[in-house]
Amino acid sequence: MNKMGSAFINGTGSYLPEKVLTNRDLEMMVDTSDEWITTRTGIKERRICPAGKCSSDLGYEASLKAIENSSINVEDIEMIICATITPDMYFPSTGCMIQKKLGLNNIPSFDISAACSGFIYGLEIARNFVENKKYKNILVVAAECMSRLTDYTDRNTCVLLGDGAGAAVVSYTEKENTGILGSYISSSGKYGKLLYVPAGGSLLPASFETVEKRLHFMKMEGPALFKIAVQTMTESVLAILKDFNLKKEDISLIVPHQANLRIISSVSKNLGIPLEKFFINIEKYGNMSAACVPVALDEAAREGRIKQGDLIVTVAFGAGLTWGANLIRWEK
Repeated sequence: MNKMGSAFINGTGSYLPEKVLTNRDLEMMVDTSDEWITTRTGIKERRICPAGKCSSDLGYEASLKAIENSSINVEDIEMIICATITPDMYFPSTGCMIQKKLGLNNIPSFDISAACSGFIYGLEIARNFVENKKYKNILVVAAECMSRLTDYTDRNTCVLLGDGAGAAVVSYTEKENTGILGSYISSSGKYGKLLYVPAGGSLLPASFETVEKRLHFMKMEGPALFKIAVQTMTESVLAILKDFNLKKEDISLIVPHQANLRIISSVSKNLGIPLEKFFINIEKYGNMSAACVPVALDEAAREGRIKQGDLIVTVAFGAGLTWGANLIRWEK
């Protein structure tokens, strides 16, 4: 696929709150155990955003690091795309709040809501803008305070979720066939109620009754989701390989959404790609929704797991239901 120039990831950054919530801590809160959580999820601990802080604060810190690790300055950012399902408030957007905190003005800034697939979607949106030379430098941020949607009386969900943010600067280069080569994204709304927060929107506005019934917390149908997650993440990777006429052996690293270690292991088995080729950090942070992929991508880059010219696949699955993958030729 010949293109006139490319959109590449110019810099990555991540930010995790200091407070750690361990499996031992959760043993004191609900009927669970470290062994039960670790065996079923692979998670050992997760980070928690402090009171008085919010998603835009985490996103701002991750953005600063991404810009610092890039070749541009803050004032060179021409657009902000924020992926989040835990916005600071209904409006204005969390993207606009990050814009304000960065000291920027008069640039398009907005949120996208694709849950755990949000960063995948965000990179694809940014790629199209940059490849078409509409903008040269776009900041894609994924920031989540999932603890705010967590019911700490529900042992099936409270063990999974954590807070954090990751960001990437997507910039234009005249080099062809490098950077973000393409994406595969999809969704199926018919499965929406397998993973959702029932109240707080226009359907069930906040009331005494919705609060009393704990309808402002995340609800999940775990077994059904597991099967669909494995299927759609597998299909996403295969679709991106087919689109670019690639073999599995051509991929240097897969950076998956960190929802559950058993999901990642099952995807690895389905694809016939060794688990060693998957970057995994779920044990430290749990499921941070849209922030999982950019945090993992940033850690992989800093740990030397990604080298110049490597072919990387990012892949995710989330509420909506949404799913997708990006194909990236690493360019620095």
